[in-house]
Amino acid sequence: MARRVVVALLAPVAWTPPGIDPARWRTALAEDVVDLLATLNEVETAVAVTPADRWLADAVVWPGTAVYEVPEPTADAVLAALPAAPPAPANAAPAEGAPPTGPIEPTGSAASIGGAPTGPAGPTGGAASIGGAPTGPAAPTGGAASTGDAPTGRAGPTGGAASAGGPGLGGYDQAAVVVADAPHVPGLVLGKLLRPLSSRPVAVAPVEGDGPGLLGVAARLPVPDWLPALHLDTATPAQVRAAAPGPGDVAVTAGWRRLRGPGDLGSLDPAVEGWDATRALLSGRPG
Repeated sequence: MARRVVVALLAPVAWTPPGIDPARWRTALAEDVVDLLATLNEVETAVAVTPADRWLADAVVWPGTAVYEVPEPTADAVLAALPAAPPAPANAAPAEGAPPTGPIEPTGSAASIGGAPTGPAGPTGGAASIGGAPTGPAAPTGGAASTGDAPTGRAGPTGGAASAGGPGLGGYDQAAVVVADAPHVPGLVLGKLLRPLSSRPVAVAPVEGDGPGLLGVAARLPVPDWLPALHLDTATPAQVRAAAPGPGDVAVTAGWRRLRGPGDLGSLDPAVEGWDATRALLSGRPG
């Protein structure tokens, strides 16, 4: 089975609601996105930040979550930091290592890829991983993931501070990078971002509503040489397709709204579970 990772890029946000401290707003959004990723099964999860924003990662990650420090808050910088899995042996059977074709679909509180869930990997269980078991604290050999020295992360069942997980020596076959200002995005939408990688090298999820930008981008690893620099606030599916050798090399999947202005707050549905930290902050409850 292909080894997949979904990375939340905790980049600076474009807008903060009036009357709310920008740092608290960023923290609430990031916390909700990290908690959402932790409900996904059969993928590993990580966060990426610039060195200046390491404080934010330390504040929201769960124990065992890999933290990648990147030189700039762009999707291509994150993808470049992720270690790729070694090529399969030439005599390997075609079925071995073939990417699964099913989407990551929510089933109860968890989400699984094309089959029965292996059990939820929620916030109390650490980062979700392929097969439902964390890979342990081995640091990736090809990225800048680290444990951090200050134990400022969210404590898990044993009360420990957040530490780096990652792929160990194996590397990843596929990776997705998603924004941190869409705390209410359904897990199914993220699953649809990864699904096309069974037949295409790159997939992008657009932003619903006005303005440019992407919800996320996914790619097979190693990343294709033609993939352009991708700032998720300004890139568009058309730009990514224009850089590809052929338009069929880039799949465009389901989009979702990001919280980038006052009009986007209307997309928050109080009846939908999740986005707890953002909900509490907007309602004035202590966070």
